[in-house]
Order: sequence, then structure tokens, then C-alpha cells
Amino acid sequence: MTEAPGLLISAPSSGTGKTTVMLGLLRALTEDGLRVQPFKSGPDYIDPAFHRAASGRHSFNLDGWAMGPGLWQAVTAQAKGADICVAEGSMGLYDGVATRGQQGFGSSAETARAMGWPVVLVLDVSGQAQSAAATALGFKQYMPDLPFAGVILNRVASPRHERLARLGMERAGLPVLGVLPRRGDLALPERHLGLIQAVEHPDLEAAIAGYATFLREHVDLTAIRAAARGHPLPAASPLPRPPAQRIAIARDAAFSFTYPHLLEGWHAAGAEILPFSPLADETPDPKADLVWLPGGYPELHAGRLASAEHFREGLRAHAQTRPVHGECGGYMALGEALIDKEGTRHRMAGLLGLVTSYEKRRFHLGYRRAVLKAPMAGHAPGTALRGHEFHYSTILEQPDAPLAAVADADGTPVPETGSLRGPVSGTFFHLISAEETA
Repeated sequence: MTEAPGLLISAPSSGTGKTTVMLGLLRALTEDGLRVQPFKSGPDYIDPAFHRAASGRHSFNLDGWAMGPGLWQAVTAQAKGADICVAEGSMGLYDGVATRGQQGFGSSAETARAMGWPVVLVLDVSGQAQSAAATALGFKQYMPDLPFAGVILNRVASPRHERLARLGMERAGLPVLGVLPRRGDLALPERHLGLIQAVEHPDLEAAIAGYATFLREHVDLTAIRAAARGHPLPAASPLPRPPAQRIAIARDAAFSFTYPHLLEGWHAAGAEILPFSPLADETPDPKADLVWLPGGYPELHAGRLASAEHFREGLRAHAQTRPVHGECGGYMALGEALIDKEGTRHRMAGLLGLVTSYEKRRFHLGYRRAVLKAPMAGHAPGTALRGHEFHYSTILEQPDAPLAAVADADGTPVPETGSLRGPVSGTFFHLISAEETA
């Protein structure tokens, strides 16, 4: 087995600055000559692209609720050859779901414990000083067997503020690995699903370089490297196999949300990935065996999609004889119409009868377990799939046959069952894995 020491960057809650710390740390360690393998704990398809931009290596999700032991092993084995692993947590350190999944409840703490990676807790200390130590101490003691490296104090207002916060940490016996002064220009641009996509950032390289410089000035990188630990990496095992040999996949600002371990598995198995841009009115490769429309932001580009006649004609031609599948935004684009937040109705591909609306936004968030009623892009009827749903659209019409029986993480059925019409299928959940059998 191969050693790959690592750390997990987490926080008590979202919005504390852990992503900017993560990106700055990835770049700084990479500049120091280390081969840094990034990971994301939990179901996030936006952050891994930022991680790759910062480190130069593909970032992969680790998810205890959605991934079984086989897939977990295959994903962690991607760190082979790295000098250090750095993972970014989701939400707060201990936040997960109520019911256990394939391995756990989906919390970042479970990921850190499973991998043996000590936690670096990023604390927003604005509005408090010594009291921040009580929060950090509680996080350290809540799961006694969780390895804990120390804290980075963020948004510190002054030298006096730093001195008082450090006093509290010293009293609690918690190492301070860094102190970041308050700076308003460190926030990454966001929209309703979180960060904007990496490809949309107006100057991502300059931003990441700035984060790295900032961390070098205010974080003890030597101490952070020394704190890295980890269990030995498992032997390599195969990632999920491709659903077809030649896959035409939509890839542009409207369609980009696909989990990296799936794409890596398809490549590794020898599948031919054929990207095309619906926003550029490109058609899928006519030689493709499958057309795959990932999630993304079709609602921000609905007018351009409505006028993309060649794209629409290419989809329809393909669907006459071969399968087409869409996830979330891709599912909406396969439907009859999409109504934007201003109430304007935009014609979509019309391969499904789905009509969705952003005029009255409703938040849909959570893990999904789906048992297929019909075949879906490489999976047979009866297969149990695990995924994650995250969108603000409302279904107005869903006249087609349901693709699956879908429930949330606690087993409660949800109405977003997906749709099926001939060889065309769609789901609101983003596929992470098929359930593993003993």
C-alpha cells in the first residue's frame, strides 16, 4: 500500500472562508514543489474545478452516503503518486443526513476519520475573541477519535483581536496554524447554487495566486505540512464503467456539472468522450452511441438555447435510434419549455414533456436514492442509484412515464421521479454511483 498523508480543511459552517483557504493552500504547496492531490468531501460538482485550477490535478469527491467501499477505494486510489492530499469539507464539519447511506451519514468528519486526515478548522472569529476557542474545543471533542491538526483564525480585525483569540486557543490547548486578517476582496463570486463555475471566473488564475500569497504571509505552511497524516492508500480498483463506448457530452457554461470520478472512469475504460456546445448551437457527434446533457445553468442561457436550432435538430435525430439522457439542467433542456425568473417561456428540445419554471423559485436540496423502472444510460431496470439534487426550479408539467421511484436520504418519496419517453430519459438528481452488492 502507498502512503499519502493528508489534511481536511473544514469549518463550523458554510461561509467561513474555507474555500479560499483551500485554494490558497493547494497553490502554495504546489508552488513548493509538492504533488498535491485535492479532494472534496460530499456532493459538490463546482469546487473540484477550482481545486484543479489551483493544483493542476483532478479533484475527486468522497461521499460516505452515496459511495460504497469499492467506489471509495477506487476514488482514494487516485491519490497514487501524490506527496500530500488536501480535502475540502462541505457545510459544517459534522453536518450529514439523518439516515446512514452506503457507508455513513455523509459528513466531512467521517471522511477525515476514514482517511486518517487531521482536520484544519477554519474559524471566522469576527465578533468574538476568546469565545472562539470554546467553539473550536467543542468541535475537537465532539468526536474524540477524529484527528485534529489545529485552527486557522479568519477575518481577524486587529493585532489586539489576534492576541485575544490566540490566548483563548492557548488555554484550550489548540494549535493556531494561521491568522488571516480581514480582507473584503477574498470572497469568490457566487450565485444561487453557490460559487460561479471556474470557467466563468473573470480572472481565476490571478485570484488563486493572490490567495496563495496571502496564505504564505499569514499561515505556517511548515506546521501544516508536518501535521499531515493518513492511512495507507488501497490498491487501485476500477472507477465506474462508461454507459456507452462513444459518449457525446454537452460541455459549456450551461452544462458542466458532472462528478469527476465518473468522467475519469469513462476515460480509463477507453470510452470516447465527444464534447459539444449547445450554446454554440453545435450538434452532438452523429457517431455517438449516447448523448449526455449534464446539469448546469440552462436558466441563465434559456434564450440562446431556445434559438439553437442545429443543436435541437441534432438531438432529435440522435433520439430516433439511440439514447439521450439529461441530469437536472440537462433534464430541463430536454423538456418542452423552461420559464425563466421573469416569467418568459423558452422552447426547449421537446424530447420530453417536462415544463419547468424559475418564476416561483423553490429550493430542492438533498441526497436521492432512485430505483430504476426502466433502463437508463448503462443501468438496467431495478438498479438502485445514489445521487444528489440541488436546484431552484419548479415542475409545472411532467406528463411522461416516471423513470424511477425516488426517495430522499431518509427514505421519504419525492415527486421528482425523472421522466422517460422512448430512448430519452432525464432526472433531477446528479448521479454519483450505483449501489454496490455484497
